[in-house]
Formats: sequence, structure tokens, C-alpha cells
Amino acid sequence: MRMRPTLSWTPTDDLSPGTTDLEPVADALRTGGVLVLSGAGISTESGIPDYRGEGGSLSRHTPMTYQDFTAGAQARRRYWARSHLGWRTFGRARPNAGHRAVAAFGRHGLLSGVITQNVDGLHQAAGSEGVVELHGGLDRVVCLTCGAFSLRRELARRLEEANAGFGAVSAAINPDGDADLTDEQVGDFRVVPCTVCGGILKPDVVFFGEAVPPRRVEHCRDLVREAPSLLVLGSSLTVMSGLRFVRQAAQAGKPVLIVNRDVTRGDRHAVSRIALPLGTALATVAGLLGVPVDDEAAGR
Repeated sequence: MRMRPTLSWTPTDDLSPGTTDLEPVADALRTGGVLVLSGAGISTESGIPDYRGEGGSLSRHTPMTYQDFTAGAQARRRYWARSHLGWRTFGRARPNAGHRAVAAFGRHGLLSGVITQNVDGLHQAAGSEGVVELHGGLDRVVCLTCGAFSLRRELARRLEEANAGFGAVSAAINPDGDADLTDEQVGDFRVVPCTVCGGILKPDVVFFGEAVPPRRVEHCRDLVREAPSLLVLGSSLTVMSGLRFVRQAAQAGKPVLIVNRDVTRGDRHAVSRIALPLGTALATVAGLLGVPVDDEAAGR
């Protein structure tokens, strides 16, 4: 039986609408050792939409599942055509004020680590070190047959060569780097195989319906155990891959703070949820702490 992804949840009426008071976040960072858990909402100001917020991609687009990807060549053709087009835009995205603020907090010794649910690499591009990519990264490709890894830019070059006449245009890009295309636009797009064994290539990301590698999960659990507090940035926490760490922190009596414009599935576990745009909020917190943040020109 195929397992379908968890795409939505229904908020209960007793969830708080949130506050605009950033002092709890500043206080946690002053104490130090904060563990950051970020989601798609931190990258929206870089031009990458989120899944579930206002105008989120799930309102028009169902993400590829692992089961669909591995089931047949036609599904992979659709995925790689859309992803190849999306990569042209996705790969040009730059870190925004939120990413740069997180990197600045790290440089000043205020963080114990960063876990991100995003696959865009923008935390690293902003200067954050030791980022745990919970769902992998779009800049890498893995062969499902032999396990060989390669760079996405190399695959992009090979796909360009194999599809010289491919000129489809998409009106929208999605958080996973996928672009919206019709079957007619996909046409007879050619998928290229692994250069090592001729096997099936997949982006090194965790698709919906696929499990996060257990070692990665345990590493994140260790980070939660060691951190005095957890700061969630831009995640609805709809999927268990991120929510489990919020629950773990709350059960251990660690303060959980959430900065997200909309209600989240983890709000009941948080001591505070701040309903503000991430870039504005984190830049304000940096100002409260006297932490200088690199300007835009210092990004990737």
C-alpha cells in the first residue's frame, strides 16, 4: 500500500494568534546554546515559496512522492523536466536577512546548531556552519542503484545537452525546486542515467512519503538533548520530521519558541509564537542583541 504524504492539518480553535514580542527570542539567544530548526518560511523572502502559507505551493501543486518517483519512468520524466527547469531559478536564489541573521548568531556563539527542513542550501550560503539538512540538499544527486553521489550542476549540464530544444516556461517554482509544467510541456524530455552504473538518478533529498535517514534523525535528537532551548523559524511543523523535535524539547522541559506568521502544529508546545515576517523579526532581534548582520552583498 502506498503511503500518501501529510500535506495539511486542521488547527484547533484554542491556538493563540501569536504575539509580536521578540524579547523572549532575544533572551534565549542571550543565554546562548539555542538550537535553530528552520522551515520553508525562512526562504520565502529569497523568492522560494513555502508549502502551506498564504499562496503556498500546495494550493496548486502536489509534490512528487518517493513511491511515484520509483514506480515508473514517466513519473521520473515529469519530475526531472520540471526540476531541471526549476533549478535554473532555484539555483540563483540568494540568502535573505533571515538567513544572514542566523549566520550572525552562529558567528557570535549564540547557537548550538542549525537543523533545516529546507533543501535550498541558503543557510550555508549565508555563512552558517555545520547545518544539518534534515531533508537533504538539491545541490547533490544520488544513484538509487549503486549509491554514487554527484553534483547537481553536473547533472544540469548533462540534461541541457540531452534536451537542447527544451524551452518550456513555468509560471511558478516550488519549495522543492520543482516547477509547474503541463504534460504537454514535459513532452519527450530525456532523463539521463548514472554515469557510473547506468542506474536511476534521484536528487539527494527526502521526498514526501520517504523516511529521513535514521542516523540523521538520531543526530538531530542529540542536538535537541544538548541544547537549552529550541527556536523554530518559518515552519508550520505539519510533518512529523520537524514536529518530533519540538515535542522532544517540550517533553524535556526546554523552552520552545516559534517565529512563524501563521499558526503551527507545534504551537501548543511553545512558550511563545511570534507572528512576524522572518527577515524583519530576526534583523530586529540582532539589533536588540547588538549583533551585526552581513549586508546582502556578502551572501552567495
